[in-house]
Amino acid sequence: MIELNRLTKRYGDTLAVDNLSFKIEPGHVTGFLGPNGAGKSTTMRLILGLDSATSGQALINGRRYTSLSRPMREVGALLDASAVHGGRRAYDHLLCLARTNDIGPTRVAEVLEQVGLAGVARKRVGGFSLGMKQRLGIAAALLGDPGTLMFDEPVNGLDPDGVRWIRDLMRSLAKEGRTILLSSHLMSEMALTAERIIILGRGKLIMEATVAELTERYPSLEDAYLALTASSVEYGAAR
Repeated sequence: MIELNRLTKRYGDTLAVDNLSFKIEPGHVTGFLGPNGAGKSTTMRLILGLDSATSGQALINGRRYTSLSRPMREVGALLDASAVHGGRRAYDHLLCLARTNDIGPTRVAEVLEQVGLAGVARKRVGGFSLGMKQRLGIAAALLGDPGTLMFDEPVNGLDPDGVRWIRDLMRSLAKEGRTILLSSHLMSEMALTAERIIILGRGKLIMEATVAELTERYPSLEDAYLALTASSVEYGAAR
């Protein structure tokens, strides 16, 4: 479970995350939705301890990420698929990560096979397409077989087959009882993948609902997204 309690982040005069409180429960895919600049990536960085909160807290299974002794065994994350040294081979990149958390080379081979990169495991990452880097980032997130997984725009750069693969993977991981947080700015993608939706605008929580609840309330999920994100713009103007 991921739990946010009045989480706030300021950068100077800019309020990037505004008093967020919500829970991400295990057993289903939760879509984290909002336009570019809504604060999704900053929120995920706060959860992972990459940035310090101005106030409030983010907990994973009741603990701060920075307190975990072997974090990859509890939390897997993909925030930036391009954040890999281009001179490293895919296998070596994952093996270095694995060793930091006492994960053996057998698991490295398993996740490369799982994401469809076994055939290019000895190739340098600098020659990978963006889609291949996304798959490598997903492999890194899966290394420790964690119960909590966070993905920021994981379908970027993937071809249609890759997008379908991501959807199936997210659903299968959720069915195993894992906590899945999947960020996107595309309601159309969330509608095909997620069961629950959290919509963010200007760093503030706009709506938390199931896909079914949004469908009942609005003619379509796209209409729901447009209406709710428009309300965040009005909120920002009022402030």
